[in-house]
Amino acid sequence: MQMLSRNPAAAYRRVALEARIEASGSADLTRICLEEAQAALGHALIAFERSQTPPREPLARAQTIMLWLARSVAPEHPLGASLKAFYGGLAGQIGAQVLQADGRRLAEIRQDIRDVLEAAG
Repeated sequence: MQMLSRNPAAAYRRVALEARIEASGSADLTRICLEEAQAALGHALIAFERSQTPPREPLARAQTIMLWLARSVAPEHPLGASLKAFYGGLAGQIGAQVLQADGRRLAEIRQDIRDVLEAAG
């Protein structure tokens, strides 16, 4: 309970996210994951602009999400190989940002995720 009192906004977001996940199907779950990765990269960009140091927590979150997506592509999906390569490639690029962040590159990765979300409708 102490953690909830430290950051009530984060606790609220976590509960709201869990509720969305609980009520979603597989396509919705992919969208939620992409939205969460995009948001984490947005937080990383803000942190980077403030301190010019690699923001580890949001980058780790975005990378973990992209790795999970790469591993969870259905084997029978017609674009399975491409999706695995795309998600895995983004996970690798995000991981490289942990060691040496580049604001421009972070913004490009975030835009790649946004493009997928827009294409999915």
